[in-house]
Amino acid sequence: MNIIAVDIGNTNITVALYLKDEEQFIKSVSGRSRAKLTDLFKTAWEKIPVAKSSTEGKRDGVIVVCSVKPAWTQLVRDIVKDNLDERLYVIGQDLPLPVSLWVDEPEKVGADRVVSAAAAYAVVKDAVVVADFGTAVTIDLVDDNGIFLGGVICPGLEISARALKEYTAQLPKAKITRPKAPYGKNTTEAINCGLYYSAVATLQEVIRRYAESIGKWPQTVLTGSAAEIIKQDCEYIDSYVPDLVVKGIVLAYKKYIEEKMEQVI
Repeated sequence: MNIIAVDIGNTNITVALYLKDEEQFIKSVSGRSRAKLTDLFKTAWEKIPVAKSSTEGKRDGVIVVCSVKPAWTQLVRDIVKDNLDERLYVIGQDLPLPVSLWVDEPEKVGADRVVSAAAAYAVVKDAVVVADFGTAVTIDLVDDNGIFLGGVICPGLEISARALKEYTAQLPKAKITRPKAPYGKNTTEAINCGLYYSAVATLQEVIRRYAESIGKWPQTVLTGSAAEIIKQDCEYIDSYVPDLVVKGIVLAYKKYIEEKMEQVI
């Protein structure tokens, strides 16, 4: 199966190419750069072979999207239509979500959270927590049966650092890195320590409370662009998967195809 999996986030758009289920590349670019996005999609699509049954040179592949930013979804839709003459399959619109949700408003849960949860559960086959450290931080819980129970949402490290700069008179903007010591020797280091250890402690506390709720300690998967910064101090993390969303996108499409085939049979 040949798939271009597209993860449209709040800051970047990640494009992953899979040929015959083998990962070829995963690249991220800013959603503000139409030219770079166009080049990336052209490059990926040209690597997909032409379908043997096609008399018009149609390529044997699909483009599947998971998005949290509608404006960028439309941008990608336009790029794909104008340059490839293809359509998108958007998870949550054209394709169903890959797991059941036990929440108050399923339609309002970010599709990225759901596909990540599905990807993690597909490997663990047991209760699992997915912690995604990106523009926002989401920490979600899936139960033993693969049902998405909900989660927490927090400001991401970059948002928190920017807020301290914008809403105070004298605090500087700090770049968040792993601290050299648990206390800062100057204001910038103090902000860095505060935000860094707040993130680590929040994750640990949320997982502990999840464990109390379900009666056992769940496995935890860490992902997201900022996850690598904190993972060294998260001893309670079982796995670090940088691009979990794109893996969940592929899983969602395969599950959709399998269910369609079962209906035909």
